[in-house]
Amino acid sequence: MTTTERPEIISETFGDPANPPLLLIMGAMASMLWWPEAFCRKLAGADLFVIRYDNRDTGRSTKYKSGEPPYTFDEMADDAMRVLDDHGIGKANVVGMSMGGMIAQLVALKHPSRVASLTVISSSPVGTDISHLPQTSDAYIEHSAEGAKVDWSDRGQVIDFIVRDARAIASIAHPFDEARMRAFVEQDHDRSGGFLSATNHFMLKGGDAWKGRLHEMTAPLLVIHGTADPIFPVEHGEALAEAVTGAKIIGIEGGGHELHPDDWDMIVAGIVAHAA
Repeated sequence: MTTTERPEIISETFGDPANPPLLLIMGAMASMLWWPEAFCRKLAGADLFVIRYDNRDTGRSTKYKSGEPPYTFDEMADDAMRVLDDHGIGKANVVGMSMGGMIAQLVALKHPSRVASLTVISSSPVGTDISHLPQTSDAYIEHSAEGAKVDWSDRGQVIDFIVRDARAIASIAHPFDEARMRAFVEQDHDRSGGFLSATNHFMLKGGDAWKGRLHEMTAPLLVIHGTADPIFPVEHGEALAEAVTGAKIIGIEGGGHELHPDDWDMIVAGIVAHAA
């Protein structure tokens, strides 16, 4: 079953609309706020018109009953195109992180004429057998299993769990700022009205039509990946770069599954040079 009603997708822009557009697609359970405003402004300061948005079931976009997502990965790729339509943009540089990186790969495959360049951060190749690659760390799997015990209607429990999650996927090269993260998660939780519907992201299906077709990608690809990512070990980024002709990869030494402020300069420089 798929949705017939068009969802409301909330977006926000930074910079001059006359500059080359850059669309940011965030990952599972994460609203647009996980592209921090200061990070977006750094990109906009490099003469890009930056757009971030809330995926379905996050932030202020349309939400659905928990446990029954009536949409697919493919429809989330179409949502990204609707965001461009809403801003009157025909073609954009696209950046996706984690699950958003998978959505971004689908965007580039499904809508090649609309993608000027593609940057994929902390993600894994879509439509590809990854069974031979290193898998999510045992420590993260153990932490993740605790999510089943969380009462997702209890604000305190939820915020505590998401803060622990952020620590579990953090860089090993930089200190983890728990106070800053807690304040951010509280802000995101309250803006979103809770995270229960966002758990739908872990039940999504789709993308089957693109199995084994990454080699068809025509958009120039840049992969950015932390060398200490516990969810998608760096070999996933390397496999993605190997699958697409001419792709480049930037390794963030000691980087986790996050956009750590101390790594922003390197990440922004990579995105800006690639978009140019």
